[in-house]
This record gives sequence, C-alpha cells and structure tokens, in this order.
Amino acid sequence: MTVAVRVIPCLDVANGRVVKGVNFLNLQDSGDPVELASRYYAQGADEITFLDVTATVEDRSTMYDIVERTAETLFIPLTVGGGVRTADDVARLLSHGADKIGVNSAAIRRPELIDDIAARFGAQVIVLSLDVLRDNSAPSGFLVTTHGGREKTTLDALVWAREAIDRGAGELLVNSIDADGTKAGFDIELIAAMREISSVPVIASGGAGQLDHFLPAITAGADAVLAASVFHSGTFTVGDVKRALSEGGVTVR
Repeated sequence: MTVAVRVIPCLDVANGRVVKGVNFLNLQDSGDPVELASRYYAQGADEITFLDVTATVEDRSTMYDIVERTAETLFIPLTVGGGVRTADDVARLLSHGADKIGVNSAAIRRPELIDDIAARFGAQVIVLSLDVLRDNSAPSGFLVTTHGGREKTTLDALVWAREAIDRGAGELLVNSIDADGTKAGFDIELIAAMREISSVPVIASGGAGQLDHFLPAITAGADAVLAASVFHSGTFTVGDVKRALSEGGVTVR
C-alpha cells in the first residue's frame, strides 16, 4: 500500500501571534494562529504544527488557550512543540487538544524525557524536532542546535536522531537552520541522510520557496513536507503544493 505524502503548514507562535523570520531571526507578525490554522485546514492541510518559539520566556497559558481553540476547529492532527520539559507538560497539551508533541531542547538536556513520554503515551505522540546546522565538527557534517537554532550542541544530528528513535521517538521533524526562511529550497542532502538512518517518518522543513521545491524533498526520502512563510504570505496554498506533488507522481491525500 502506498502511503500518502503529508503537507503540513507550520505556525511559529510568539506572544499569541504567528511570526516568521529568516534563519530564526528578525521575526515579523504573520497573523492570528487560530485563524491561519482554520484557513490551512480548509485548503486541505493534512496536519498543523505549532511551534512556540518563545516558550522559555512566555506565559505558557497563552499557548494552551491557542491549542484548545485551534483543536476545536480542526479535524486533522495538531502537533505542538516548544517548552515541553516533562511528561506532565505533554499530558497538559494533550488534554488541551494536541495530538502530537514536539520535543527538542529538553530532550537533548535529558534524553530520558523521550523514554518517559513514550512509556506513558506511546511513540506515536513524540515528534523529535531537529534544528540542524551544517558544521564540519560533526562526523556527518550536521550538528544539532537548541533554542531555535541559536545555541550549538556537540551532538551529531544523525547520531542523536538514531538514539531518539531507539528511545521511542515516533517521527523526525528535520529543520535545516541554514535553509530556514531563505526560500531557496530544502536541504536535500540532509533529508537523504536522515532517511537513511531513520525507521520512522521524516518530515522535511526549512527552505520551501517555490512549488518545485517540494518534489525533490519527497524524492530524497521525506514522508511529509512542512512550510510556513510561503503559506502565510499567500505565495501558494496547500492545494497548490498537493497538485504539484501529484503531477510529479506522488500520492497525496
């Protein structure tokens, strides 16, 4: 059976608003998250991803409210990431309507967090968010970063992804910091490298700028494609992406 490729709009949320920048810097307001999520749902989005980009300094209750209001209007999976530090945080987000939870910085600090979440809720709930930077100090040439790409670790991205899968991560959200917001295309080499080591679905993120950028990401091994600014700006719709993929011979929902 051929599994349909998913198209996932991503909403980076700060202080209750959707924001977008280039390489995670110079964030601009892009609108109301609930409104945008509803628009993308109407366009045929397969999932919606919320990333709380200022979770460490922001009042968390804002995000719980947004998740709850969004979940009431959508009938597709909703993934929420940012500021998740404990299995109790996961429980709270799930109780507010999230379907899957993205983990990054806290899991790097304490990898057992992945084991905790998997044991309590199942691997299908865990999306490992990988903010990856090209760096020759890593054996694979790809290094993991934290804090929205602002802080380097010493972790090789492929080694860390493999460990996280072994611990119970059910999906990899692979975001190229180098490509993020540049609209120059996905990092195909990174996607292919992740596909090679991953036994779970790989979501390609970072760099989408044109309709013809999506097919190469799928060809490289991505199971889903994620984009933000091209949807927020109205450059094209989710439906446009699905048509382009379908014309390229890819099965879409």
